[in-house]
Amino acid sequence: MAQATVETALVLPVVVVVALVVVQAGLLARDQVLAVGAARIAARAVTVEPTADAARRALGAAGLADRVAVEVRGATRPGGLATVTVELEAATVPVVGRALAGRRLRERLTVLVEGG
Repeated sequence: MAQATVETALVLPVVVVVALVVVQAGLLARDQVLAVGAARIAARAVTVEPTADAARRALGAAGLADRVAVEVRGATRPGGLATVTVELEAATVPVVGRALAGRRLRERLTVLVEGG
């Protein structure tokens, strides 16, 4: 009985760390997909109204405004190419997430501005 307790005490921390690494990888993948989706939402808004405010409003309607920073650059006149850059901070898990602390995921899309 004592042997099983000692083995459990030795193996359990390793199992917990491996589980936290798996959870962290899942959160990072989810946040990357979220960044791509946010960039698409912002880019769609910019095609019609080429301003960062329009992109922020569209992200706010999708419930992403508090997690995402957006920037619009390029030719924002009708027929021009505008580049939308979206950034969000990656979610982290305690202990193993320290390696990713402060890491920002960035996604960039270039769209044709409508009108003219």
